[in-house]
Amino acid sequence: MRDREISYALARRAAASGFDTLMFTVDTPVAGARLRDKRNGFSIPPQLTLGTIVNAIPRPWWWYDFLTTPKLEFASLSSTGGTVGELLDAAMDPTISYEDLAVIRDLWPGKIVVKGVQNVADSVRLIDHGVDGIILSNHGGRQLDRAPIPFHLLPQVVREVGKDATVMIDTGIMNGADIVASVALGAKFTLIGRAYLYGLMAGGRQGVDRTIEILRTEIERTMRLLGVSSLAELEPRHVTQLTRLVPVGSGAASVPLEA
Repeated sequence: MRDREISYALARRAAASGFDTLMFTVDTPVAGARLRDKRNGFSIPPQLTLGTIVNAIPRPWWWYDFLTTPKLEFASLSSTGGTVGELLDAAMDPTISYEDLAVIRDLWPGKIVVKGVQNVADSVRLIDHGVDGIILSNHGGRQLDRAPIPFHLLPQVVREVGKDATVMIDTGIMNGADIVASVALGAKFTLIGRAYLYGLMAGGRQGVDRTIEILRTEIERTMRLLGVSSLAELEPRHVTQLTRLVPVGSGAASVPLEA
């Protein structure tokens, strides 16, 4: 955040509450264009747009929900207005650096994971700075659509730092087969964003449970098709599409933490 003391206070509060791992996010120094949000008129708090009203005309059950349920809002942003991009630009600081990471490392007693790593060089440097884990991520392609693809970087990063840190991956995890492929290439686990949010919006907690059930079923099916009975049996040889369709080179651009 622009106000470093707020971030430090949150970290101390989390430590005092018993949390043992802190995720340090570096993939949103500024907001991406978010063109879909602009087209949809998405704002904080959410508002009924003309497009939504037109879409609701032939759907009377939508109107029932509009009129009988509480207004949609973000619980932690009830006093904030504007777009998501405006909120991010106001809150985040693009000058984040390794010096800030060192401060967090000094005040945080547990493990630190950095999310948003996009090249091998930064992966190595982060481990040298005492980070316990890294998450390869380009924020779902929502920040810079030409950023390196985390899945393509995964084999190189695992070779360089996999023995010294926990390597995870975020971005592009659309189904259980993606999770299996990521583990086969060396990721300890994957993160998901949109999948559980779709389930949450469609059915609340039951929707999230259903999302997890779908992913579990897809993982098990993929493993059976590969002839393996446990995640520990997965190896890079089980993933062929990475090199067959999209050759992986070593020319991914370096995006340093420093501004």
